[in-house]
Amino acid sequence: MSRRKKQDMTMLLVILFLISFGLITLYSTSAYNGQVKFHDAAYYFKKQLFATILGAVLMCGISRMDYHIFEKFAVSGYICSLLLSTAVLFFGDSYNGSKRWLSLGPLSFQPSEFAKLVVILFLAHIVSSRKKKQTGLGTLIFVMILILPIVALVGTNNLSTAIIILGIAVIVVFVSNPRYLPFIWIAVTGIGFIAVFLSMESYRLDRLKIWRNPEQYEKGYQTIQGLYAIGSGGLFGKGIGQSIQKLGFVPEAQNDMIFSIICEELGLVGACILILVFLILIWRFMVVAAYAPDLFGSLIAAGTMGHIAIQVILNIAVVTNTIPNTGITLPFISYGGTSILFLMAEMGIALSVSRCQNKSSCI
Repeated sequence: MSRRKKQDMTMLLVILFLISFGLITLYSTSAYNGQVKFHDAAYYFKKQLFATILGAVLMCGISRMDYHIFEKFAVSGYICSLLLSTAVLFFGDSYNGSKRWLSLGPLSFQPSEFAKLVVILFLAHIVSSRKKKQTGLGTLIFVMILILPIVALVGTNNLSTAIIILGIAVIVVFVSNPRYLPFIWIAVTGIGFIAVFLSMESYRLDRLKIWRNPEQYEKGYQTIQGLYAIGSGGLFGKGIGQSIQKLGFVPEAQNDMIFSIICEELGLVGACILILVFLILIWRFMVVAAYAPDLFGSLIAAGTMGHIAIQVILNIAVVTNTIPNTGITLPFISYGGTSILFLMAEMGIALSVSRCQNKSSCI
């Protein structure tokens, strides 16, 4: 039992470090924009701090629950996600050209963030309930058919999140039945899906052109400035709060491009340490998945691992111009109340799985 507690504490400490580091970095990155736009240097920080505190309370509460409770709401949660994602298409608010937000009075949130969480629960429920019926490719096709509606709805305005959902599905099915051949089919399907969505809107094809030659296009300005920030940081960086590129050169630096400011202020060494912390968290999810008391719990941990890993990789790849700009945030670090709330809830469920090594240990 003591070994189990130590493992739980490792995951919890890593999460607390990431959210603390995220708040510090967010204030450093957003102070200039907050002062210019709202005459309050702490504007973005205060909003993020409020969401983080709510998320931390939510995480602590969920972590003390039996995660099997959430299986009862997996299907209804998925249906709710479909409805919310559909509502975005008709009633969503646009920001920087992307229609991803729903407003409920003074509050607004991104249904796509909710979709990531419920897809993990939904897939874990579906795959674990079909344990005796699994046939590798058959299960994969069945899962893909089930999540195709949410992928299509989310992908209409948020291709990066749709890719994350597809990645989660692949990892969940692979963990439940690790055969390699079916995943050749999913690779072909995924490439086809991306090709179709790229061709549906001309601006997505424009992003490919900007990615290849960002210096030749006006919309490549953000990418170029982000690369300047990374390069100017050198090995050890300029120091926290000393970034030049955040002073209006990198647009909305507190959002998707925050990793470039981290590189500028903390250098290559600081960026590598942050990546190492993410790797430790991913490793913890792998351990939890291996020691989970049942397949449902194991798939939750595996799906959460896939979510974090894919999103971190995509964000860093975008910032370094390794892939075209997709508008994806860096978990725990980038600004976004909806993102941190649902992310902390997801961490709470993962912590709950780690607590329930056997049924008698669930509280």
